[in-house]
Amino acid sequence: MSRRGNLLIGWLLALAGIALFARLGLWQLERMHAKQAMLDAVSSVLEQRQAQPLASAADPARSGNYDWSAGSGRFATLPPVVLDNQGREQRPGVRAYRVFVPTQGTPLLVELGWLPLPGDRTLPAVPLPRETTQVSGLLSPPPSPGLATAPAVAQADGTLLAIALRPDALAAQLGLAALSPRVLKLDPAQSLPADGPAYARDLDILPNTLPPDRHLGYAV
Repeated sequence: MSRRGNLLIGWLLALAGIALFARLGLWQLERMHAKQAMLDAVSSVLEQRQAQPLASAADPARSGNYDWSAGSGRFATLPPVVLDNQGREQRPGVRAYRVFVPTQGTPLLVELGWLPLPGDRTLPAVPLPRETTQVSGLLSPPPSPGLATAPAVAQADGTLLAIALRPDALAAQLGLAALSPRVLKLDPAQSLPADGPAYARDLDILPNTLPPDRHLGYAV
């Protein structure tokens, strides 16, 4: 091949590389704006705290939205769901969920909070909060599953260990007709029975994911 031909191929490869990295940069900017919009929406909800009924968790039209919610009901005598790979302050841990059956509406998963994992990865106990009949918190879509597709795995005690929260699949595993597409992140100010573990609780909607400024950095 002539020198001119090699030069042409080199320029074509360079242009293709420039186009690829420019597209990746634009994608990172899109992710930055999307996540910032999510944070702004949650900030507005938390500032107003106009409580919606728990039944709104099952509204498919709002499955991707955020709402403050409160209501009565009971925690179902079903196995807990534990979401794996949930770091906090550089410590490995899990987020613990229990099914809550509202007085009116479809059952939903309530995030009780975060618990640390010991070095041997023994799962912490997630006792049923029997005395709790009133809950309040932030309704939000489940944490982003990323590329995870594996189903939850039942442990010896019945606990479902999941790497992604997929309400439809979890409903089938728990023997429920349905689970609301949104989960309730329990209000950090709400107390649970004293005999339960000391959950670390927050209303963070981007746990274990990149914040907007990191996306901007990658774009640059």
